[in-house]
Amino acid sequence: MTKSGKINVRCYSGYKANERPVCFSIGERSLNVEELIDQWYGPDYSYFKVRADDGNMYILKYDEFIDEWEMNFFQDKRV
Repeated sequence: MTKSGKINVRCYSGYKANERPVCFSIGERSLNVEELIDQWYGPDYSYFKVRADDGNMYILKYDEFIDEWEMNFFQDKRV
């Protein structure tokens, strides 16, 4: 299943700001990142494929130019 939309994300910031997501919220629902599966970068954005504590997979996109996060993909663990 694919969904897209803006989300709120808390990140670990090490050598750079917003290095990787540690938790995120979709509406009233808050999720912790259990596993960072993959990540890749573009000129002004970063993508993170994560497994959250609900067991589902998400792809989160961080647009560095406008400092905004969105969820680009969601896969239900039951599928």
